[in-house]
Amino acid sequence: MKLSQEELSELIKAIETKDLSGLDLSEADLVSASLSGAKLSDVNLNNADLTDADLSKADMRRTTLRGADLRRANLSKANLNQSDLSGAKLISADLVDADLINARFIGAKLNDADLSKADLIAVDLSKADLSGARLIRANLSKADLSSAKLTRADLSGSDLRGANLIGAFLSNANLSGAKLNSVDLRWVNLSKADLSGADLSGVKLVTADLSEANLSEAKLGKADLSEANLTGANLTKADLSETKLIGADLSGANLRWANLAEAVYARNTIFPDGFDPKAAGAILKA
Repeated sequence: MKLSQEELSELIKAIETKDLSGLDLSEADLVSASLSGAKLSDVNLNNADLTDADLSKADMRRTTLRGADLRRANLSKANLNQSDLSGAKLISADLVDADLINARFIGAKLNDADLSKADLIAVDLSKADLSGARLIRANLSKADLSSAKLTRADLSGSDLRGANLIGAFLSNANLSGAKLNSVDLRWVNLSKADLSGADLSGVKLVTADLSEANLSEAKLGKADLSEANLTGANLTKADLSETKLIGADLSGANLRWANLAEAVYARNTIFPDGFDPKAAGAILKA
């Protein structure tokens, strides 16, 4: 970005006072900039280089950061409410306890980023790459995570109620104790994921891949697991009451002490060798 002498003077003054509100800083070189607590609301930072920048506790409401480079940036406790970070690079960034309500991260790269305890209500993370990211106890209610990559992500204790996870990749993810009530998880890849103690009541898991997943003590009451792949899954003490298991494949699954009261299955449902669904209280669909 080329600046006139007047614009440069204005920028220097703004940086000194840490009040950059409303400025056009697109493509600016702000590598390792010290902007903790700075006022950056309504700033244009599209394609700016903020690698290793300190933006902790910064006010970045409605800021546009499309395509910006924020690798390893410190954004802890920053306010990014309604900001647009679509296509931005946030690899290994610190977003702990950040306010990201209604922010847009469409197609953003958040590999290994830390978003623990972040407020992500209604955030758009569709097609974003969150592989290996930490989202421990994050609030992701009503978030759009459709087709997002969450492989190996840690979402333990997170709130995902009302989130859109259609087509998301969650293989080897940690969702232990997560709240997923009534979430749409159709076609989701949850193979080898840890869902122990998670609340999946009323969840749509039609054709989902849950092979070798840990669902011990998970709440799956009234969930739809039709055509789901549950081969080798651990369902010890899981609540499967009133669950739809039509066409589901549970071959090799561990159903020890699982509750299948009034679960519905069909002749094409595959149970583990020697398992008697009728004796467990399940109902054969006519």
